[in-house]
Amino acid sequence: MAKNLVYDVHETPKFNKLIIFALQQLLAILAATIAVPSIIGLPTQIPAAIFGAGIGTLVYQLFTRFKSPVFLGSSFAFLNSLAVAITYGYCGIVLGSIVAGLVYVAIALVIHFVGTDWVAKLMPPVIIGPTVALIGLSLAVNAMGDITKANASTWNQTYNLVALLCGLVTFATVVICSTQKKFTMPKLIPFILGIGAGYITAWLFTIIGILTNCDYLMIVDWSAIKANFVDQSGEFTGLSAFLTAPKFALFEGIKELMNGEVGSEIMKASKSSATVITWGGVAEVLIAFLPVALVVFAEHIADHKNLSTIIEKDLIKEPGLKRTLLGDGVGSIAGTLLGICPNTTYGESVGCVAITKNASVFTITVTAIMCIVLSFISPIMVILQSIPSCVMGGVCLTLYGFIAVSGLKMFKEVDLSENKNLFVVSAILIAGIGGLTIQIPYTSEIATVFFVDYSSGAAELASKLDGFTKVIKVTPIATALILGIVTNFVLGKIEKSKFGKEPEETKEIAE
Repeated sequence: MAKNLVYDVHETPKFNKLIIFALQQLLAILAATIAVPSIIGLPTQIPAAIFGAGIGTLVYQLFTRFKSPVFLGSSFAFLNSLAVAITYGYCGIVLGSIVAGLVYVAIALVIHFVGTDWVAKLMPPVIIGPTVALIGLSLAVNAMGDITKANASTWNQTYNLVALLCGLVTFATVVICSTQKKFTMPKLIPFILGIGAGYITAWLFTIIGILTNCDYLMIVDWSAIKANFVDQSGEFTGLSAFLTAPKFALFEGIKELMNGEVGSEIMKASKSSATVITWGGVAEVLIAFLPVALVVFAEHIADHKNLSTIIEKDLIKEPGLKRTLLGDGVGSIAGTLLGICPNTTYGESVGCVAITKNASVFTITVTAIMCIVLSFISPIMVILQSIPSCVMGGVCLTLYGFIAVSGLKMFKEVDLSENKNLFVVSAILIAGIGGLTIQIPYTSEIATVFFVDYSSGAAELASKLDGFTKVIKVTPIATALILGIVTNFVLGKIEKSKFGKEPEETKEIAE
């Protein structure tokens, strides 16, 4: 067993502890998992996102032979791609996720026949270290934005001091429970205790706000809980108040094809411009997903390198990068077909393992099963959704910090006294923190160029291709990673060339 872990990868906690640890993992990944369907305009699909995350994680665990203790959840990297896909309804989302997953499968096949040496050369510690740190640092803005938000208050929505207090109560509880040495259990469930303390604090302020008619103190929004039991007419919602089946993207897409139109929910999410997918739409979804999927491959490696340092086992070698890629790719496809959006390995899950020292893969597996079961239980879903943003922000303050520090720890393998390494690290950190993105403009007509009737003539074709109306956006982390890889490659070539050698007279002067 790794000396820094309470539970190693293949150790199993007692059943009662296992359930509590699984709940803690669920709470750690909850905010990000439910955020993606909300951002793309499908908040009613939150249960499907949670179900899909559970399915995707189980698939990943099967492919990795239950050797990698990490959870898969809704991926933020594909947000812009999903914005394109949603204009073609659920069929567009399903197609996009299949494309992204197949990219991982293709890379896994290359690794199977060629090996992983090229991956180590492409992304050495000088690139992986700052990239992992960047993942944590780039999420800081989201965490700090959430920690000052009140879910219910309509007064001064951009900043709420009471919400900040609730978030800091959460943060302080997590920190104290994790660092105290007298009791063992609080060290293993700091997030449950932290969220509980923050939630209770938020409830108290909300009750005071209701009694005093003060909006500023109303931190918790109970409207979703109320709507779960009582409809707009005031009638009891019936069985759906307790049990409801998530709407899976695969089945919704089949309905679209059978009916010949997309549903009102998709129309609203796409601002009333959605249509059933066409051949042109297929090409456009491919254009939107392929480049992002290729770049997210590097983030996959960064996550697994980070987790490897925590559990003191190289996951790139065992179970192997081929298996982790297959698990991530096929898991993402399964998580969308029986969910709503592509999945990816979660930094929040890695951070939870790092802080609690619980790397038990059985905890991750039970968490996945718990997600699948809970997605059908309406009261629990709405209660989880009612946890205020500020409380989750307090948790993320610790989780994202640990991700960043894990990346910084990798710097011990890097000699920063060499200018080459210094410039590579600088390029990644500054470009990523500064928010540099690659935005490739294109017109939707380009997507249909292979399906155009060329008999109409070149002039008509040229008019169709005139002007750019959409962009493929590569995220800041991916952009920084690309810049770092290119910088490292170019400087490496210069270093090996005659041009890169230090002139003899310069050496003499230096001496």
